Amino acid sequence: MTLGDLIEATCLGLLEGLTEFLPVSSTGHLLLAGHFLGFDSPGKTFEVLIQLGAILAILVVYFAKFTGIAMRLRTDPAARRFVIGIVAGFLPAALIGVAAHGFIKTVLFHTPALICVSLIVGGVALLIVDRLTLTPRHHDATALSPLTCFYIGCCQTVAMIPGVSRSGATIVGAMLLGVDKRAAAEFSFFLALPTMAGAFSYDLYKNWSTLDVDHGLLIFVGFVAAFCAAVLVVKSLLDFISRHGFAPFAYYRIAAGTAGLLALWLVG
Repeated sequence: MTLGDLIEATCLGLLEGLTEFLPVSSTGHLLLAGHFLGFDSPGKTFEVLIQLGAILAILVVYFAKFTGIAMRLRTDPAARRFVIGIVAGFLPAALIGVAAHGFIKTVLFHTPALICVSLIVGGVALLIVDRLTLTPRHHDATALSPLTCFYIGCCQTVAMIPGVSRSGATIVGAMLLGVDKRAAAEFSFFLALPTMAGAFSYDLYKNWSTLDVDHGLLIFVGFVAAFCAAVLVVKSLLDFISRHGFAPFAYYRIAAGTAGLLALWLVG
């Protein structure tokens, strides 16, 4: 391990934290950046495990809200419905993620052209949905019905394709199901907790034997960087979306995907 490896791990961690909760695909960005930087981790484990930093950021920012819900679980039906809804939203990704884990990690994660195309297609879809005249029926991310949460979770499974964006898929699905923009983005935060924690735990279990001290240090550096960046994003994203919508992210995705395809054509 060299100083260059630590710098690359820090940069990739910052990239993870900055993009995890934006509808631009953090995994796609990490895989493309790793491809062009020549950064390679066994089984792409680094890219998955540093997501723990982003998970911790959500827990820190929403600590008071989550604590309040936990304290009311025994007495408040709304708190129980929220927890059931998150579980319902998580189940589709859990089932497909376990079933297709090998294909995702060995094929999809190693196809940069697919990632670029997914960025572009997802950007177009996000732009179309952002411009639709939708009439929101749900304005509270903690008050969605379990069935609505399950449908949003089904939309989230599309993000198994790197470049699609987990948050982008959940946000688009939620908006089409009548959730307003701000609540859709906030619900994507909540649904990220079990989804990312599950991916982290399963990937750690599958790749524990490939990790060594050097990989552990790189993952720790990336984790800290991801946490710091993600806290800033989570604290500011909802207000930004309330003012500007999702069009800026859509245009960015299209530009990034196009630039990636051009770079692949030029340098491979």
